[in-house]
Amino acid sequence: MIGQESHIRAGRLVQLLRLLALAMCLVTVACMLAGCGGGGNGNGNAGGGEDASGTTTGESFQAPATVAQCTFDPAYVTGPSGTGIDTSHLSEGYVGACGVSSSRLKLQVIKDGTAYNYDMPTDGTPMFAPLNMGDGTYTFNIMQNTTESRYAELLSETMPVTLGSEFAPFLHPSIFCAYTPDSAAVAKARQLVAGAQNEGDALRAIYTWIRDNITYDRAKASELSGKTGYIPNPDETLASGSGICFDYASLAAAMLRSQGIPCKIITGYVSPNGIYHAWNMVWIDGSWKTISIAVDPRTWTRVDITFAAGGDTSTVGNGDNYEDRYVY
Repeated sequence: MIGQESHIRAGRLVQLLRLLALAMCLVTVACMLAGCGGGGNGNGNAGGGEDASGTTTGESFQAPATVAQCTFDPAYVTGPSGTGIDTSHLSEGYVGACGVSSSRLKLQVIKDGTAYNYDMPTDGTPMFAPLNMGDGTYTFNIMQNTTESRYAELLSETMPVTLGSEFAPFLHPSIFCAYTPDSAAVAKARQLVAGAQNEGDALRAIYTWIRDNITYDRAKASELSGKTGYIPNPDETLASGSGICFDYASLAAAMLRSQGIPCKIITGYVSPNGIYHAWNMVWIDGSWKTISIAVDPRTWTRVDITFAAGGDTSTVGNGDNYEDRYVY
């Protein structure tokens, strides 16, 4: 009898433990759905499907009355083959260039020994590059492809640059973030931030919409693997509803910049696999904090929408696994 009683008591204990475990699971799920608990991960990553509402703070948000644009003055077309370097908007954070050629053209932007090389249209259409290295002396070269990987200089200008604002390069369109006031990406951004009370609200609205509505295009990623010269187009990404990491970063930058929020496009490497990747850095006068996002006021914060859209939280951390290489 004693053995049978012990067996019954043991069975009841197991049942109680199972019920307790189930209750704890239900509490955990309820907490997650309510958005409680957890802290920011420090680098702005979010996993797809996670709650991204959170709380925001900051001054009242008001989108700019006009969308900042880049313009090119034809008077600067002074070089051979219709080449020109427009340096009249350096304080606004960008330089313009154009050229006509039957072979490849590049704009080279150099400061303090660091060079950025941009592919240019060859039909005379102006392109614009950000002055992303701050104040100082810049050299701008238009280079023409001669044979294989060799280039010859067609036109060169060296100019001092004093930016009107450190944010100026990241509030204008550029070759990797092209948009106009009539762009679909700008219209969508304007719609998304219509109810924003502060910049945290505006960032949250744009971030979550891209995360939830743009899917990663694996076929495109495979096709472009190992190739150079790809230029993202925010409106094309919006229309197709898909893209690679560069497309995500470009669309986010176009939407945020057009609404007056400084946004950088960063390309570099993410460990532990050393994949070449693109993401954003944003600056808001306020904050946005959720289980997965921690954007602090008046500081550049990493925002990786590509990983968020894919539900990949393997890069969550303090950002040490990101290695910045280029800033646009």
